[in-house]
Amino acid sequence: MYRVRMGNATFSVLVAGVGIGRPSLPPDAAEAVAEARVLAAGKRLLDAFSDHPAEKIPLTGPLSAVLDRLAERHAAGFRVAVLADGDPLYFGIGRTLLTRFAPGDLRFIPNVTAVAAMAARLGRPFDDIPAVSLHGRDDHGPLFRALMRRGQAAVYTDAVHTPQALARAVLDRGGPDFALHVFENMGLADEKYTRLDLAAPLPDTAFSPLNMVFVERASPPETVLTLGLSASSLSRDDGVFTKAPVRAAALALLRIVPADTVWDLGAGTGSVALEAARLCPEGGVFAVEKDLGRFNHLVKNIRRTGALTVTPVHAAMPEALHTLPDPDRIFLGGGLSRAPHILPAVAARLAPHGRIVVAATLLDTLEQTRDFFTANHWSHQTTHIQAATETPLATHTRLIPDNPVFLVAGERDETRGEGFAPSPHPSPTRGTQSPWTPE
Repeated sequence: MYRVRMGNATFSVLVAGVGIGRPSLPPDAAEAVAEARVLAAGKRLLDAFSDHPAEKIPLTGPLSAVLDRLAERHAAGFRVAVLADGDPLYFGIGRTLLTRFAPGDLRFIPNVTAVAAMAARLGRPFDDIPAVSLHGRDDHGPLFRALMRRGQAAVYTDAVHTPQALARAVLDRGGPDFALHVFENMGLADEKYTRLDLAAPLPDTAFSPLNMVFVERASPPETVLTLGLSASSLSRDDGVFTKAPVRAAALALLRIVPADTVWDLGAGTGSVALEAARLCPEGGVFAVEKDLGRFNHLVKNIRRTGALTVTPVHAAMPEALHTLPDPDRIFLGGGLSRAPHILPAVAARLAPHGRIVVAATLLDTLEQTRDFFTANHWSHQTTHIQAATETPLATHTRLIPDNPVFLVAGERDETRGEGFAPSPHPSPTRGTQSPWTPE
């Protein structure tokens, strides 16, 4: 929402980019800045204009108070200029200013961005390089989404998301098949370039706070991430994983959309989580597995397929839920026969109109799941999957049947009931650590 116009029809607020490194203004911007009565910028830029006679307003938090001061000066008829590194409308102050001023009250003058300067130094076109800003964020989700989609990303860092922190995060999630290009102090006399190969030890030396990082995949994933992953493409040492026909049906019943947050609970080696990541490239998947052996396979499979938006969580249920963001979709791969209280616990976290799909191989699990959905007025549907796989037999071929699986899909409808009825099958282990494991 825009505020009403501030009443100054004489001057627009000038918002000019100064490029990278030493401030450099186009002639029309330089003339307007010279006439400004109020100058707002970050500390580094204000220092560069220390001899300017205008009133100086640092762009520091909280920005709401800064915007109030700028709006007051503008309404009073002063010429106001705001200076920004790079281009103010490209990961800059321009977006914030547009929340306070109407577009007609602002005059934008673009300049060279850090991404463009970095691409020029690398000698690469940058129209297909996704740019990610981690300023003020508490996770690396945007970086992982970009790397999974395109295998490369230009990253605006901050004091927390330093080049070393990025390198460790990418190494932990994606393995050593990545490289980081760090550009420090671009456009200044002490400009420096460093390439970090994640297959080698990381340096201990700190980088300049004024840096831009380009992350790229150095070699392609071992396995193409696609729907219908073959069993042979997954790292595993047992037969406990969701078979392809059940996986396909479960993902269809979940109805995942691109920006969804998905929980795969009892993820095992990750077959469902990996394919779910293919369906929600703008969201994320949290794969929870308590068995250490299967969890290690899960981590390997994330690296093997490049499914970087899958966050592996080594924890027991329901303790693991507390640190996870609320989900839009939940897949429960089994274990409710031993810990039936898990279903109401996870259902309480589901977004309105979210969906849960429970895979049941036992009739008791099927019954308790349907009873829960009915008691809580959720719409639900049961699908029975009975598949068989072609297998050689001497010189002939036969079909080997998989275990039958019931998939119970429930949808949370806020208009049909409130709260959650207690489980009709109380758990003998309620209040203790859950023995919940995949079936």
